[in-house]
Amino acid sequence: MNKFITIVNNQMPRVGLSSLRTQTLWHFLLLFPWFIPLITYWAIGPSYIESFQTFITATVLNLTIAATCLVTLDLLTQAIIRRYPNYGQTWPRVRRLLLVFMLVTPLFIFGTLLCYDWFHLFNYTFDSSNTYLILMINIGANLLSVGIDETTYSLGKWRENAIEREQLKKVNLQSQLASLKSQVNPHFLFNSLNSLSSLIADEPEQAEQFVDEMSKVYRYLLQTNESELTTLSTELSFIDSYYHLLKTRYRAGIRLEVDIPADYQSYLLPPLTLQMLVENAVKHNVISASKPLMLEIRAVPDEYSSVHTYQAGQLIVRNNLQRKSGTGVLSNHVGLSNIAAKYQLLAKTEPSVRDDDGYFTVILPLLMPQKA
Repeated sequence: MNKFITIVNNQMPRVGLSSLRTQTLWHFLLLFPWFIPLITYWAIGPSYIESFQTFITATVLNLTIAATCLVTLDLLTQAIIRRYPNYGQTWPRVRRLLLVFMLVTPLFIFGTLLCYDWFHLFNYTFDSSNTYLILMINIGANLLSVGIDETTYSLGKWRENAIEREQLKKVNLQSQLASLKSQVNPHFLFNSLNSLSSLIADEPEQAEQFVDEMSKVYRYLLQTNESELTTLSTELSFIDSYYHLLKTRYRAGIRLEVDIPADYQSYLLPPLTLQMLVENAVKHNVISASKPLMLEIRAVPDEYSSVHTYQAGQLIVRNNLQRKSGTGVLSNHVGLSNIAAKYQLLAKTEPSVRDDDGYFTVILPLLMPQKA
C-alpha cells in the first residue's frame, strides 16, 4: 500500500499554484476538507474512522487524487474560457464546462475505486450502491461547481464590459467633439462659406448640392455618439459627402479612389474613423492641382480572420506623402490614438500604421456583424 501511495505521489503533475484560477484554490480550501473525508467514509466504511492510520493514509491519498482531478479540470476550464471568453458566449461555455466535468470526475472516481479493489487498499470491496451514491453526489457537486464558477466569471465579464462601455462612450464623445471642433472652427466655416458663395453666383445648382452635402456632414457628426459601431456602407456614404466639400474647395488638388467589394459593405468599424484619417491627410499634406493629394480606400481579406472570429477583413486607407513644411507629423497621432482606443475597447485589436514608400498607410480591422 505504501508503495502504491509513493507511485501516485511521484506521478502527480507538477503544476504551479500561480497557474490555477482563484476559484479553483477556493474550491480546494473550502470544499475538500469535508467533502473528501465524507466520500472516503462512504467508499471504505466504518474502518475509515476506526483506525487512525487508515484515516490519515486514505485521506492523504484521496486528497492527492482529488487535487490532481481539480488541476486537470482547471486546465481544461481555462482552455474552454480562452475559446469562449465573451459574455455573449455564456451558454456554449457552460455546455462545454458541464461536459468536461461530467466526463473527467467519474473517470477519477472509478479509477480510484478500481485501484482500491486492485491493490486491496483498506480492505475495500466494490459496492454498487455506494458507488451509485458517490456518483450522484459528484453530479450535484459538478453542477454546483460549474454554477459558482460561471456566475463568478460572468459577473466579472459583465462588470468589465460595463466599464469598457463607459470608456467607449467617453472616447466616442471625445472623438465627436474633436470632429465638431475641426469642422465648426472659423477656418473651416470660412472656407466652406467662401466656396458656397462662389458657387451661388456662377453655379447655383452646385451650390444647392453643396448645402445638401454640408448638412449631411453635420447631421452625421451630431449623431455619431448613438452607436459604438457603424456599417462600412454608412461610413462611406458620409465620406462621400465630406469629400464633396473638399473637392469643391480643392478641385483638381484632391482625388479619392474607393474600391470596396459589395460583400464588405455590411462589415463594421467605429464611426468617424475614415473622416479622421481623411482630415489628417488634408491637414498635413500639400494640396494643389500640380501636386494632387491622392486618397485611397480599399478593402481586402484579413489573413487572421480564421483565428480572430470578430475580424472579417481589412480596410486600407492611404495617401501619398507631400508634407507641408513646418507641420509636425506627431500631430497625426492624436486622431490615430483615438481610433486605436476605440478598436482596443471594442475588439481587443488595433490598427496598423505604416509610413514608407512615399505613402502614409493605415490598416483598419473590419469587424463582423453580430448575428441576431
